[in-house]
Amino acid sequence: MAEAPAVPQAATFVGGRKGSWKVISMETIDGPPLEKVQRLEVIGGFVATVPSGAKWLLRGITSSERYTTRREHQKLVVRQPKLGRSEATYAALILITKSASWWNLSQDERRRIFETRSGHIRTGLKFVPTIARRLYHSRDIGEPFDFLTWFEFAPSGESAFNGLVTELRKTEEWNYVEREVDIRLSRDNPLAT
Repeated sequence: MAEAPAVPQAATFVGGRKGSWKVISMETIDGPPLEKVQRLEVIGGFVATVPSGAKWLLRGITSSERYTTRREHQKLVVRQPKLGRSEATYAALILITKSASWWNLSQDERRRIFETRSGHIRTGLKFVPTIARRLYHSRDIGEPFDFLTWFEFAPSGESAFNGLVTELRKTEEWNYVEREVDIRLSRDNPLAT
């Protein structure tokens, strides 16, 4: 949905007892669960070891858009809001691992499923600028999930976000998801992140 920064950005998501974001819920959609936590901190860069008091950390890095055309990319750039907006005090971290059968497909086959048949980008465009998002890739750096998708929105955008997720989970693309954890969050202090 959003343009990746020109320079790749690394991030570490740390779950535990401390953090700028309060965990409202953690739901395992598919596959093994992630240990429940009360708070989440998003740290720029890679953290090497689990900090004291934390239960887990997940690392990812932004990358190039792999399945968008130039026209789709331009639409996304124009419409996608920036992260960190003061009114965006709700967030979601959706963790996804796709099956080996997905990764065994060629790039053009994945594109056909991702956009041509599932309409991932078309669906996402219906919900911007209400929702801001950044995709972190983790598969190639040996992390337990393939993708860490970070979303931010105002409380008034929660039902739009739920609509987005519901629509995407009904697509052919989601037949290839073998692990998914949906973490919903709220920010106590909008200036804390």
